[in-house]
Amino acid sequence: MTRRALYFTGPRSVEVRTSSIPDPGAGEVRVQTGRSSVSPGTEMLVYRDEVPPELSVDETIDAFEDTFSYPLQYGYASVGRVTAVGEGVDDEWLDRRVFAFNPHESHFVADPGTLVPTTLSDERALLIPNAETAVNFVMDARPRIGARVVVFGQGPVGLLTTALLSEFPLSELVAVDRYETRRQLSESLGADRAVSPDAVDGAIESDADVAFELSGNPTALDDAIDVTGYAGTVIVGSWYGTKDVALDLGGAYHRSHIRIRSSQVSRIDPDHADRWDKDRRLGFVRSWLAEHDLSALFTHEFDVDRAAEAYRLLEKRQDEAVQIVFTYE
Repeated sequence: MTRRALYFTGPRSVEVRTSSIPDPGAGEVRVQTGRSSVSPGTEMLVYRDEVPPELSVDETIDAFEDTFSYPLQYGYASVGRVTAVGEGVDDEWLDRRVFAFNPHESHFVADPGTLVPTTLSDERALLIPNAETAVNFVMDARPRIGARVVVFGQGPVGLLTTALLSEFPLSELVAVDRYETRRQLSESLGADRAVSPDAVDGAIESDADVAFELSGNPTALDDAIDVTGYAGTVIVGSWYGTKDVALDLGGAYHRSHIRIRSSQVSRIDPDHADRWDKDRRLGFVRSWLAEHDLSALFTHEFDVDRAAEAYRLLEKRQDEAVQIVFTYE
């Protein structure tokens, strides 16, 4: 048997490389991956070479030590079983099902302290990173009772954000996406209405109190600002990579007192640090996923050897693909 690992090797180029299966060192365990999920936002930026190559991947995740320069491994949602333990690791870890913030690969070694033991189904466990991101967005937005909220972008993160917001006592929740299949998913997850970007102006009854820009499309940020009312909040969860962002701030914006706020999951905003840390947030995410059926988000499954086909699908047919999963059997 050999280890299979996915590498981004250049613009719109990926390959699966094989090597010997690693043995765990002292204080480590080896995990055999069953499934991993694709992040269509960030991974497509890497795929299209739209990330600054000198940027560190993520210093808060142990599996990432390098920059975004090719070739690189990426991905951050894997579910598998512990198949070997190194010296000093309790044998109770053997055969334990775990979630890991780890790139796409069939086997890997890790410090057990970085793994998340789980009894969730594979599908629900694979949503942990995106659900955690959605929770972070909503925490940063602080929607009030009766708020009017608009969510731009209904990829996996946008859909999960919509699902979370649907549990708040809002007066209006509108989702925006260019693809009909994603708009239908939005409404099934609790949006009052889901509209295309060119229909936003007539879709909300009054100015939004909160708008989320989660589409990854820089032009949508202008739209999010436009629908937000006086002293409202725009949460920017999109990462645009190297794409230029041009905003029209010369009109009503100057007197609008609109707050534009970035939100990103790697760290807890200091505003929440008095009561929240990453462990508490992760605990909530796991319990929330256990209570919700989100299987409709999963549209395609590929053996990892067909990864190139999967990324082409995400780029060319976003009307069909929402959440893609790699398998390793």
